[in-house]
Amino acid sequence: MRLDLLLARAAQRLRDAGSPSARLDAEVLLCHVLGVDRTWLYTWGDREAAPDDETRFAALVTARAEGRPVAHLTGEREFWGLPLATSPATLIPRPDTETLVEAALAEAGDAGRLLDLGTGTGAVALAFASERPGWAVTGVDLRPEAVALATGNAERLGIPNARFVVSDWFAALADERFAMIVSNPPYLADDDPHLARGDVRFEPRSALVAADGGLADLRHLVASARAHLEPGGWLALEHGAEQGAAVRAALTAAGYRAVASRRDLAGLERVSLGRR
Repeated sequence: MRLDLLLARAAQRLRDAGSPSARLDAEVLLCHVLGVDRTWLYTWGDREAAPDDETRFAALVTARAEGRPVAHLTGEREFWGLPLATSPATLIPRPDTETLVEAALAEAGDAGRLLDLGTGTGAVALAFASERPGWAVTGVDLRPEAVALATGNAERLGIPNARFVVSDWFAALADERFAMIVSNPPYLADDDPHLARGDVRFEPRSALVAADGGLADLRHLVASARAHLEPGGWLALEHGAEQGAAVRAALTAAGYRAVASRRDLAGLERVSLGRR
């Protein structure tokens, strides 16, 4: 079958299955099978698909129609322009989290030390490190498989100023101090309806859910980060769209200065930060 017809049929199947981005999903999956980019696909859509490629594509479309995340099917997701390897052991990097990178970059000079807590794929750490080569960036995660994934991403992308360490928050860092600490911690309540929808169903619950209505880890980091911040250092935390006021209150109560929030692409409060 011609590639453009194959793509149209797949997009319709995903649309019928309820995918909110059916055409894009189909294009990404077909590009993955063929080893090409989407520009090639638009240019050469009248070519015939090889039988083996058609079979592999059909299997991926079926898996996506059943709800499996595209990032898990292809093993990759782009973040900050960086193609990152992904895994079911970590959160899938999302565009909203680029707000955290933007907030960190806005307060960063030419050199310093940054810590990314709960680094997952290494997305935030590597995005920041790629923009600030004069900074030494450390990412930590409780899960060894996440640290291995992030380390592999750094090596594959050729980003030498980022290292990754297994640690339960600050536990393995002794008395290290940083000019900036960032984190996208778990912040969903255990009864949040988003947990039963979309890609979130296939991501590790431990990286999504926190006690105290989703605020427990955020409040823990506000309280514990001060011991690892240099004087004048910044703490920046991603949070839920309705948690900004609570996080700002926690930062203010803990003695942070210049407390503020940043909005994501949808205009929702997504990151709050303060200065020691």
